[in-house]
Amino acid sequence: MLTRTLAPRLRSFALPLFRASYSSTPSNAPHQVPANDPHPRFSPSPVSATNAVPTSVSGERDQLTMETVEQGEKMRKMQAPNREGIWSRSQVPREKAMSGPRFEQMIMGDQPRPYAAIELIHKQPVRWTKERTVSCDGGGGPLGHPRIFINVDKPQITPCTYCGLPFAHEKHRETLKALPHTSYPLEPTGDEFEVGEKQRITDEALGQR
Repeated sequence: MLTRTLAPRLRSFALPLFRASYSSTPSNAPHQVPANDPHPRFSPSPVSATNAVPTSVSGERDQLTMETVEQGEKMRKMQAPNREGIWSRSQVPREKAMSGPRFEQMIMGDQPRPYAAIELIHKQPVRWTKERTVSCDGGGGPLGHPRIFINVDKPQITPCTYCGLPFAHEKHRETLKALPHTSYPLEPTGDEFEVGEKQRITDEALGQR
């Protein structure tokens, strides 16, 4: 009896159902950026001609700070001082990253611009050996890597899969010299980025290599 009396009242207090509405028509919001936009927005260069006006700076440099628009634009587009484009699909081009109001009227030459290691490793000369197998640990210490063993039987330059240092067997020297081009120099060239055979800059136990 009680159930028959309360049932009509409960129905009268039932909350209405809300259904989500979906629309295939894109929103006209002014700042909406659709995913996978086939027509990406144009980002103007933040390099300003006012950077060519000499300004005084405080810090380690005593000369005036200035750069032309051409210099600033070149530095903004270079991914690294020694490489123009990206070297990994996960990287964002520097030209795209350094855009917007954050970089307006900013001296591009003062921004961090580390060298690309993918280019520096190819400055290292081949490590010649008379053994069939060589080991590499990146120089050891905290800046090294796990020791691996590399087979150099084939007449080719075999780089370390960790640090990229090149190794080759002595018996293949003439074969490699006959090639029109090699990815690594076969002999030391005196480049400033070359690292010695010990792969260390200092002889300290935890020194930098």
